Amino acid sequence: MRQLPETDRDAIRIAQDPQFTRWLDQITATGGCAHPVHLSGSTTTLDSSTGEIIQHYDTRNEPGERLLIRCRNRRSTVCAPCSRLHAGDTYHLVRAGLLGGKNVPTTVRDRPRLFITLTAPSFGPVHRDGDRCRPRRDRGRCERGRPLGCGAFHDTADPLVGQPLCADCYDYTGHVLWHAHASKLWDRFVIDVRRRLATSAGLVQSRFADHARLSFARVAEYQKRAAVHVHAVVRLDGPNGPDDAPPAWGTADRLTDAVRASARRVLVHTPHSPAVGELDLRWGAQIDVRLLRTDGLGPDDDAVAAYVAKYVTKGASETGAGTDHPITTRSDVESAPVCEHVRTLMRTCWRLGGIAEYEPLRLRAWAHTLGYRGHILTKSRAYSTTYAALRAERAHHMSHVDMPDAITERNWRYVGSGHTPGAALLAAGVAEDIAMSREIAQEERAVQGGG
Repeated sequence: MRQLPETDRDAIRIAQDPQFTRWLDQITATGGCAHPVHLSGSTTTLDSSTGEIIQHYDTRNEPGERLLIRCRNRRSTVCAPCSRLHAGDTYHLVRAGLLGGKNVPTTVRDRPRLFITLTAPSFGPVHRDGDRCRPRRDRGRCERGRPLGCGAFHDTADPLVGQPLCADCYDYTGHVLWHAHASKLWDRFVIDVRRRLATSAGLVQSRFADHARLSFARVAEYQKRAAVHVHAVVRLDGPNGPDDAPPAWGTADRLTDAVRASARRVLVHTPHSPAVGELDLRWGAQIDVRLLRTDGLGPDDDAVAAYVAKYVTKGASETGAGTDHPITTRSDVESAPVCEHVRTLMRTCWRLGGIAEYEPLRLRAWAHTLGYRGHILTKSRAYSTTYAALRAERAHHMSHVDMPDAITERNWRYVGSGHTPGAALLAAGVAEDIAMSREIAQEERAVQGGG
């Protein structure tokens, strides 16, 4: 035993425990979560009229006197099982707003609906993949003496893709401050779309909510140049949201025109700083607006929902932008496993975070996301269901209990998290078995559907 690695010795110790079977049940119930939360406590369900105990659960009989629950981390690089579950919830959340379901009427599929992409502006030329990178007939050079062009053909996996042609000329300050204000720029964009729709319909802008409602779900994605761009589903409803049809003037063409005009028009001013000045921040020149149609001529609704769901689970190491964990010291920036372009963005966050005018932006706290402060996915209130509702529905389904007249008393406390080395090895095996079983089931359904 002493000659075995620590992980193997720990795994054997766990397997020999008299409560190993129950521990394995808990790990399986979490889907093989890589970093479970440990809770201690009890739940008691009482009959509201008689006070009789219907059901009681206590962790005192559990292994280690604790219950393991999912960490619910969305990043696949942190916890693949929980990210897979989060992706499923995201898929249903986005899909319900496109096709109905989850208490959203199916009539939403007949509303004006767009899938839009808004990009960040250019902060300096970067290497590109595909065709010749940046061909130039002249041999111009920048102020630092570096070539302004690149005639190479870069593969998608080439580490040069997304890197500045000249790092000294690149506007790292503008890049970071644009990230810090991107959510505010989106808010201004949505407000302006509403105003433009009202004006085009001959309404007073402040009365738009009496006639229609703009609903959306958006996801932020990092490009190869480590700049965020936004994908969003935008839907036009009546004043009461998905239960109401939009007014006759609320057409897809009018919504498209408003989106395009607002994307070109809106801007956000940064706070003035003696060190930087005041910057005007806008969306980039590349704007993509696609009409979602029920006749099959537009992007597929399920594909849109699947794309969004797939992206929200990506970790920083997969997108090449920042880290999955916050940066707490300047030395963390220097030791982070990132390319020099991303490291310079993190350094810029740290430097700007020390300027008094930018203190409300908390740039040092968000250095690991390169200054971007928004959630990876946000939605308007009336777009569709919520993550909380989906999780509650799943919990109710798993409990197989329906007692409307019952009262539930809960008493829980946090007592730890994570796995020992051996437990992590066993949990990874459980997660792999569950994933394999899911793939086999999907293949069988595909075969049956094809038959």
